Amino acid sequence: MSRSPSSPVHLVVGSGPIGRAVARRLLDQGARVKVVTRSGTGPEGCELVSADASDPKVMATICEGVAVLYNCVNPPYHRWATDWPPINRSLLGAATSSGAVLVTISNLYGYGPATASLGWPSYDRDHPMTEGTPLAARGTKGQVRARMWHEQRSAFETGEANVVELRAADFIGPRADSVVGKRFVPVVLKGKSTMTVGDPNVAHTFTYTEDVARLAVLVGADPRAWGKAWHVPSNEPRTQQEVANDVSTFAGAKHVRVRGLPSPILNVLGLFSRQMRELRETEYQFRDDFVMDSSLAQSTFDVAPTPWSDVIANTVRSYALSSEHQLNESVR
Repeated sequence: MSRSPSSPVHLVVGSGPIGRAVARRLLDQGARVKVVTRSGTGPEGCELVSADASDPKVMATICEGVAVLYNCVNPPYHRWATDWPPINRSLLGAATSSGAVLVTISNLYGYGPATASLGWPSYDRDHPMTEGTPLAARGTKGQVRARMWHEQRSAFETGEANVVELRAADFIGPRADSVVGKRFVPVVLKGKSTMTVGDPNVAHTFTYTEDVARLAVLVGADPRAWGKAWHVPSNEPRTQQEVANDVSTFAGAKHVRVRGLPSPILNVLGLFSRQMRELRETEYQFRDDFVMDSSLAQSTFDVAPTPWSDVIANTVRSYALSSEHQLNESVR
């Protein structure tokens, strides 16, 4: 699709699964797209820029003339407290100086455990998280996310910037780095049992990566969305065991058992693994039901989540294609 030099410019910061999906969707719509990463890499067809997203002067310059700025950054877990605040301030400042709408891809960490804010034991189907659920996290990562939104919301209320936050549940989809992502699906496809954090038989909402990208592009252009946080349209909750069964069924493979990693073992592993140590803060999300209600975004923007059968099919196919590509590369 041809792109006019006078078309609005969209700036995507980050080139992980979400950043790439947002960029591709914008390209498909004929938009001019810049992608900013430290390495200067990104999808073909975009203008690729190497820059540090936490540098306010650099980002303000790059953002000149930009219509919508998409924050798809995802610092390493253990660096959220140090990396996120300057990145958030930098991108918010760039949106303020340029007039771009800032769309931030976020998650559900800011709510914290259900017992911390609402008085019931879990976010089950009868008591799901909504956009009105208090941001009452007590953990470091949840508090970081909550402060980010408060800063953005304050800028909107004072008329400095137009901002939107999209809150997604754990990702599922091609290249997704989550409990049902690249360390889960390939193992299940091989017919091997796998271990996971928490209880594999509690209800959990999963958000398809392409649905995040679709809503991000929609809200950036819709003033009704600005100044608010929205839950990304997501399917009915599934357990991790059910996800494994769905993957196996689609692939024609045998069903495998998903085993939960007991908290004491997770604590011990945390002594030797930084990643495991960081997971202890969010273990509550997998110990009990963790259900998100996305009906507000669905009704407001007339969008529905991608059918679950398509989510599973597209996810499995992406790993099959990846394996085929790696095989072809290895025999060259």
